[in-house]
Amino acid sequence: MTNAVWTMVHTERAALIQDLAGLDDAQWEVPSLCAGWTVHDVVAHLIDTARTTRLGFVAGMVRARFDFDLQNARGVERERGTSARETLERLRQVAPRTSTPPAPLDSRLVEEVVHGEDIRRPLGLVRSYPRDAVERSLRLQLRTSASFGGAKELLDRVHLTATDTDLSLGNGPEVTGTALSLLLAVSGRKAALADLDGPGVPELAAAR
Repeated sequence: MTNAVWTMVHTERAALIQDLAGLDDAQWEVPSLCAGWTVHDVVAHLIDTARTTRLGFVAGMVRARFDFDLQNARGVERERGTSARETLERLRQVAPRTSTPPAPLDSRLVEEVVHGEDIRRPLGLVRSYPRDAVERSLRLQLRTSASFGGAKELLDRVHLTATDTDLSLGNGPEVTGTALSLLLAVSGRKAALADLDGPGVPELAAAR
């Protein structure tokens, strides 16, 4: 199973590299769905997380005085090249890596899928993600607490039903949509709320 997850991660990295190769310099500076970050910043973050090891993550958190946002900001600054071409080459170099911070392996899928959409949606790019990669990412987010970047607590407020897979979880008014749109919404991407239906959408919007 470990090999299967890494295969999916590497597939997503390769697909993103292909999409990025067709961008001009102006598109790299477009604001992403990740608040405060441009497309270029998100790519730098993905490079940083691809390089991160368990020990390196802990050491980085200590240096950042356990400020996760500061650690991420430092990673972006460190890995962002002086040009889009340089940053893209760095992404190519780290794409085959299998290092990970101390987190469930499926968190690597969450990184690639959610940040992939952070980049693609503002640029009007569309990817047909493998269903298993999206479903595994969504299930991980829904069993991980908000304090660790997940959305487990949302299941006490809304019932989420994916229209393209067999996932149906939670209590409260229903929210329906594709697994990808649900994943983005529970990961705090409000742009995905327009893709969802059901009486629970306002509750989900308020929660995120």
